[in-house]
Amino acid sequence: MTPHYPLFINGEFVETQNKQDIINPSNGGIIAKVSIAQTEEIEHAIKSARDSFDNGPWKSLPFSERKKYILKISAGILEKAQELAELESLNSGKPIKESTFMDIPSAASSFDYFANNFEEFLKEETIKIESQIANAEAKLLREPWGVSVLIVPWNYPLLIASWKMAQALAAGNIVILKPSSLTPLSVLELSKIIKNAGLPKGVVNIINGSGDIVGESLCSDRRVDMISFTGSNAVGKKILEYTSKNVKKVTMELGGKSAAIVLDDADLELAVNGLLCAIFLNQGQMCTAMSRIFVHEKIYDNFVNDFTKKAKRVKIGDPLNFETQIGPLISEGQRKKVMEYIKQGKKEGAELLCGGNIPEHEELKKGFFFEPAVFSRVSSDMKIYKEEIFGPVACVVKFSSIE
Repeated sequence: MTPHYPLFINGEFVETQNKQDIINPSNGGIIAKVSIAQTEEIEHAIKSARDSFDNGPWKSLPFSERKKYILKISAGILEKAQELAELESLNSGKPIKESTFMDIPSAASSFDYFANNFEEFLKEETIKIESQIANAEAKLLREPWGVSVLIVPWNYPLLIASWKMAQALAAGNIVILKPSSLTPLSVLELSKIIKNAGLPKGVVNIINGSGDIVGESLCSDRRVDMISFTGSNAVGKKILEYTSKNVKKVTMELGGKSAAIVLDDADLELAVNGLLCAIFLNQGQMCTAMSRIFVHEKIYDNFVNDFTKKAKRVKIGDPLNFETQIGPLISEGQRKKVMEYIKQGKKEGAELLCGGNIPEHEELKKGFFFEPAVFSRVSSDMKIYKEEIFGPVACVVKFSSIE
């Protein structure tokens, strides 16, 4: 039987008539059905959050009390670690080794860290001001900001949600969390942990739905005090448009085009192995993926040969297999986008040394798998050099000096 996931609003699980199929990127099959928030549920979440901040106990609780709830969430994640790791890999396609040893423990650690360290940030400070005219004393008090909307991407669903939520709650804020509609499952499982932790009603609300509908409604509403967004530059621009209707605090972590520099005195094996991980981890679907690798001309050929040989040996397969090193991309749309970059790179004169194709293995044909690609002869005017690909594509660029 296909599992159903409700929304989480005002401390209760809320079913909706409209449901969304959640796809397993390994085989294209349906793994769950999730409720979709429409106007009524969005309004319910905002109203509950606003009322919780204005009239509820959370912001006024001593930090020592908030800490107990946050530590319960951390413990709850660890208690369900295996289940959450499997769910994260099933929904996002990331290898089970990554979700088991990185994502889930780090999510629990985020709550643990802020519970045990945030009190230092909340301490009242006295500032003495001395001048020739008069001496004065000021006090700096840190207070909760208010209703915080946290918008989370699909590449690290539970981990990034935990980064944002743990510190928001520690500071006494109220949370409305919107996961990516591609990967909402682990975050909706987190809502069960939050329910069991006993947080006051309305402190955490989790709603799933279309970014265009839910995102615009949350970001433009005057009852929301802050937006924290992680995602693409294009969506970041939309959020700035939405939030311009009302003055509110906005923090964003947008796309990247990270670069590594390999000098001629580098340990070649260490550099190759480290950068294979840095670009192909999570199928290269990271804003921190080292997609541009600058290598000194003295060791360029050796680096490229070793890097390409090992890239060809990277094991592609079922993300629930602990031997798998690369799982599927998140969706067919994402795979098409990456393939367009491969096509454009070759058209502009870069040399594709390996990968860049859909695997031919029978067991991989139903999923959104993609062979890790390595380009050489890449110049700074090429699209693959300048734009974030968000896939397993490495551009190895030769340089002659640091200058």
